[in-house]
Amino acid sequence: MPTIKSSYLGNLRTESEHLQSGTQILTDAPVDNNGKGEKFSPTDLVASALGSCMVTIMGIVANRDSVSLEGLTWEVTKIMQASPRKISEIIVDFHWENPISDTAMIQKLKNAAKTCPVALSLDPAIKQTLKFDF
Repeated sequence: MPTIKSSYLGNLRTESEHLQSGTQILTDAPVDNNGKGEKFSPTDLVASALGSCMVTIMGIVANRDSVSLEGLTWEVTKIMQASPRKISEIIVDFHWENPISDTAMIQKLKNAAKTCPVALSLDPAIKQTLKFDF
């Protein structure tokens, strides 16, 4: 059974629907690649998926140990290579306002981030740079 159903809307825009939830995502080509840049680009979604997946896996580990990740935020920077046009690096910069003081748990969370399914699925040629501000 499909997970996602998508369609081309014209003008370099697509729409995808998550079939289980009905949630929709629109994409545009970026301005530097003939698009409007009004929505996430497909490569933006890849970069975003990496950060979200890392935090999701960190959350699973934290929940198992009754640790709250409240206040955890992250910023994602996607770096594109010109030729061939592809993602060359994704930088995920994590910030945690009030981190826990348990250094073993902090290391466990960092390890969880590095082994999330998206991180493990991306081509090894895409550099994944992680910065943990906690």
